[in-house]
Amino acid sequence: MTVIKRDGQRESFDRSKLLRGVVTACGKTGIPAARLESLVDDIEAELQQRAVREVPSAEVGEAVLKSLKKLSEVAYVRFASVYRQFQGIRDFVEELHTLQGEQSPADRETAHPALERNAIATHQESAPNTLDPSPETVLF
Repeated sequence: MTVIKRDGQRESFDRSKLLRGVVTACGKTGIPAARLESLVDDIEAELQQRAVREVPSAEVGEAVLKSLKKLSEVAYVRFASVYRQFQGIRDFVEELHTLQGEQSPADRETAHPALERNAIATHQESAPNTLDPSPETVLF
């Protein structure tokens, strides 16, 4: 399978690159490595089932986001911050509000404040080390 990058370049699908991006997003969440391997297996299988042998990197990224959203909101926001090239805290907050809008009212009252604090703290602590300005080198 070939991935079509944002700049139009084509490269072979690299499972290890995808796994690195997922592992980075899930850092310090306590999610077992075996679960992350399984998540990447599922994404790869989903992409392989397509009739077309070329897939835009945007589709790969969206598949990762969809899977991470089910697994960990924190990992989802971390991955989204790199994949969608967040420029600052405002981008985090907007993504959190979008995520909050997709939850039930009961979930919003309990999950969102902690998620927002965690995502902002994570960004402030790790931004120089984990938010690579060229997402293609980190994600896939």
